[in-house]
Amino acid sequence: MGEGVLTERLPSADRAGVDETLHGGLVRSNDALRSGTVPLEELACRHGTPLFVYDGDRILARLAALREAFAPMRPLVAYSVKANPNLAVLELLAGAGAGADIVSGGELYRCLRAGVPAGKVVFAGVGKTRAEMRDALQAGIKSFHVESAPEMEALGSVAAEVGGVAPMGVRVNPDVASPTHEYTRTGHAAAKFGVAPEQAVALYRRAAAHDALRPVGIDVHVGSQIREPEPFLRALDVVLEVAKLAEREAGVALEYVDMGGGFGIADGKGGELDLEALGEQVAARLAGSDRALVVEPGRFLVGDAGVLLTRVLYVKRSAGKTFVVTDAGMTELIRPSHYGGVHGISPASRPPLEFRAEDEPGPRRRPSKPGGRLEPVDGPKRRVETVDVVGPVCEQGDFLARDRVMTVPDPGAILCVHQAGAYAFAMASNYNSRPRPAEVLVRGGEAALVRRRERFSDLVRGELHA
Repeated sequence: MGEGVLTERLPSADRAGVDETLHGGLVRSNDALRSGTVPLEELACRHGTPLFVYDGDRILARLAALREAFAPMRPLVAYSVKANPNLAVLELLAGAGAGADIVSGGELYRCLRAGVPAGKVVFAGVGKTRAEMRDALQAGIKSFHVESAPEMEALGSVAAEVGGVAPMGVRVNPDVASPTHEYTRTGHAAAKFGVAPEQAVALYRRAAAHDALRPVGIDVHVGSQIREPEPFLRALDVVLEVAKLAEREAGVALEYVDMGGGFGIADGKGGELDLEALGEQVAARLAGSDRALVVEPGRFLVGDAGVLLTRVLYVKRSAGKTFVVTDAGMTELIRPSHYGGVHGISPASRPPLEFRAEDEPGPRRRPSKPGGRLEPVDGPKRRVETVDVVGPVCEQGDFLARDRVMTVPDPGAILCVHQAGAYAFAMASNYNSRPRPAEVLVRGGEAALVRRRERFSDLVRGELHA
């Protein structure tokens, strides 16, 4: 579905005043958009905008759904921390028994700070430093997923220096194309990630002969926002064959298979992956095996559990175009300009409706008798147009949506940008010297501030005078 046809449904007479459940667990009740029972506009007024709001109950429900889909294999769910590394989110998932998939020493620090057991942490990434390896070894993580021969040699050297043995697996590049954005395809031969199957077997042979390395698993990850089971299954078939060859030729006993993440969620470009169908096929392939299963969901757990609230500053009409200018932009949500991401955008609250009977010229608040119709308070003044929703950043690429059909909001209105729980704040920046926004976590009808808004003083905190 292209951006030009993604629209916000308008209220109708038969839905007025009726609770309406939207994607991600959001509810529109009495014309107010709510996370659980908490009105989003109230949070925007309390904490200011831009503002990220995460639904903790939704995150836990998604974790339960994923575990249910893979239930026969009792998987270790290693949450992909890069999707959303907020400590409150990590604590929530750690409390529910999840582990973590990390790609940096900073993510390791966050996980340990949030109470994620080190024994449930796997460390991926093509550029691990020796210092990061040392910290992870001393923390006692579950495994390193090495992605090249030089990296494996470095890991063995660091392990020997600290007098330990590094548990490790090889990330295999299965040369499987995934139907997603070119920047998020990671399993094809030209990608920087992983090693070819024949190289992986050779690495296992070398690891088996190394005193400071212990092969324990095998890893694959083919991309992000994948909506069909087939790419996952083709990749899994490749790594299971590599595991078989490694055990036969290198004499290693691999304890787990990590099939990565990238499970697609519904957005403006398509629907959600059928996780149950994928789980059935994975179970069939692992039947009779002693190997455990590891999965690395990120966006699937937090993506549609988060929203970005932004205030409309101006409505600008120029050269036949209408621009809705908001106080959030690419510094808060870079996905539309960087990945072509399509995020739903809704008003946090709708204007009150009036009832006008067919035979009465004057307005009346809400229906008091059958017949007639509901209309917006200012009736014909409210227009549906094709607009660009743009931010304040000094870049032409600063936009939240282009060619979006929507009711033109008034300045001061709060807009809700959907599916902003993953790769939003995590990729936020201080470009244009803009302080990063606050974050709020909602659970059980209670909202808690889990990151304060940055101040101007935070922008220069680490800088020194010459």
